[in-house]
Amino acid sequence: MIPDTSIPAAETPAANGHGESHSTASFKALMLGSIGVVYGDIGTSPLYAFREAVIAASSPVGGVSQPAVLGVLSLILWALIVVVTLKYVIILLRADNNGEGGTLALMALAQRALGPSGGAVVLLGIISGALFYGDAVITPALSVLSAIEGMKIATTAFDPYVVPLTVIVLFLLFAVQSRGTARVAAFFGPLMVVWFAVIAVGAIPHIAEHPQVLLAFNPVLAVSFLVHHGVIGLVTLGAVFLAVTGAEALYADLGHFGKRPIQTAWLAIVLPSLALNYLGQGALVIGNPQAVENPFFLMFPDWALVPMVVLATIATVIASQAVITGAYSLTRQAIQLGLLPRFEIRHTSESHAGQIFIPRINRLLLIAVVMLVVLFRSSSALASAYGISVTGTMVVTAMMGFVVIWKVWKWHPFAAAALIAPFLLLDLTFLAANLLKVVEGGWVPLALGACVMLLMYTWRRGSRLLYEKSHKQEIPLPELVSMLEKRPPQRVPGTAVFLTSNPNFAPTALMHSLKHYKVLHQKNVILSIESAPTPRVDLSERVRMEEVSEMFSRVILRFGFMESPNVPKALAIARKLGWQFDIMSTSFFLSRRALKPAVHSGMPRWQDLLFIALSRSANDATDYYQIPTGRVVEVGTQVTI
Repeated sequence: MIPDTSIPAAETPAANGHGESHSTASFKALMLGSIGVVYGDIGTSPLYAFREAVIAASSPVGGVSQPAVLGVLSLILWALIVVVTLKYVIILLRADNNGEGGTLALMALAQRALGPSGGAVVLLGIISGALFYGDAVITPALSVLSAIEGMKIATTAFDPYVVPLTVIVLFLLFAVQSRGTARVAAFFGPLMVVWFAVIAVGAIPHIAEHPQVLLAFNPVLAVSFLVHHGVIGLVTLGAVFLAVTGAEALYADLGHFGKRPIQTAWLAIVLPSLALNYLGQGALVIGNPQAVENPFFLMFPDWALVPMVVLATIATVIASQAVITGAYSLTRQAIQLGLLPRFEIRHTSESHAGQIFIPRINRLLLIAVVMLVVLFRSSSALASAYGISVTGTMVVTAMMGFVVIWKVWKWHPFAAAALIAPFLLLDLTFLAANLLKVVEGGWVPLALGACVMLLMYTWRRGSRLLYEKSHKQEIPLPELVSMLEKRPPQRVPGTAVFLTSNPNFAPTALMHSLKHYKVLHQKNVILSIESAPTPRVDLSERVRMEEVSEMFSRVILRFGFMESPNVPKALAIARKLGWQFDIMSTSFFLSRRALKPAVHSGMPRWQDLLFIALSRSANDATDYYQIPTGRVVEVGTQVTI
């Protein structure tokens, strides 16, 4: 059965803009956890960001100059202050959807505020969601590769083993995903605290030797560098953006840790450590321009090189873990919001609902990541492919943020525009700078994002067309009940539950059951499942029951887009509403549709075939809704689309 995948327009409580974490853990534990999960990506950017930016800014003739180093440092520091601190930490963390953040959570919040006119917001959500997968593929490849490359400093003989060792680390990383992150998550925070402490302390001696790097805090140096370097300045800006990749994770993990722990961790630990490290790298390159080859590792003494490579590898694995977990969460949200077909979702923790594993996504990510490593073979080459997907997501986030500030926070549109416009302009500038890298490798995330976007659009459009076509052939439920009361069929004991996407019409499975078996159960339930435009639904609002007649009841179950639907568990709540639900005397009837392309369709034939292929790949409804297989009866039908 393919349920209706449209986003319901049902009334839901408005989200407030100041949601905190759902967890009852202590503030310190939440802050420590956020350092391990939220800041893994942006925390490992010093491995490559400064190096790539300085190389882009350097003259082929004159080499690395002090003004270029200070200009790059100023751009990096102010990017961290404006993009991460102001836009995300201070403003967007307040734009939560019932305590949840992330691009699709923001989309649902904005769409609910706009109502029927929110189609453009859904398109923006599809774009940003698709681009996120590009980030989820490139981050593990670039981070782990850049860490392993540190061994080349010790000996060039290690060079041939960089790519094979990177692939092995990545295979191990993806292999352990099925075990879940519950056991190792407790170690993420302390390890990343050690990482931030080490990269900050290691930079201090170099800053003391060349204190002129502190001039980089003057924003005039950043503006002057861009004005006087033309196209080179724009290319450098594209490399500078590598320093703020991972900022979206701040917003995406809002529901796991809450606003205040994430803000405190950034302002007290992460931002100072990153600023010190970038200043230290700049001081090293000013004193020794040859160190631009790998300023991060060359900051440390020779005896510390191997321990730093090990620590960097651990940090990049943690950074990769955060992005991979984000891809799982985004996929679950996309499924619930009707943007992707059903995939198998496994819960890896009994106490944390957010810890999930999606085998199909895991396999696809592993294949894509390994292909990138083998194709590009170095972090410098791969860095050219990085940034476009993240900047695209940031642009879309800013646009949807404007809608939320205007419609949800009730700001005057001019005031909302005045707040968001500077950030949007900066994001667009970063996007333009990164688009210069399309030929060098930037086409990779764009191509990947375009594929995911096409899949999301096709699934959403095809599901709507299928719903409309099925709706025309259905009989209104009251009409069928009236017919059955006049000419009642043979009755059998027990309860039959018929799943349908539209509770106002007789389900296809019910009509076929009457046609072939010519019997009716003593109790018959017309069950439909709604995806609410909120992350979670309160248990008091989970079940809605309505008595249609003596023989029929109508039940609607509502789940948030961050929840995995569990039908038997939800129906147990119905006991409080008077239904004596017993799983052992209940049979679930599902309609399994065999789709065929129609001669005349609302989509091109190739898109019809793509939608049919997606529907066939969808996980079985029995597994997705967690219905015991022994209680399910499937009725096959053929539908043209």
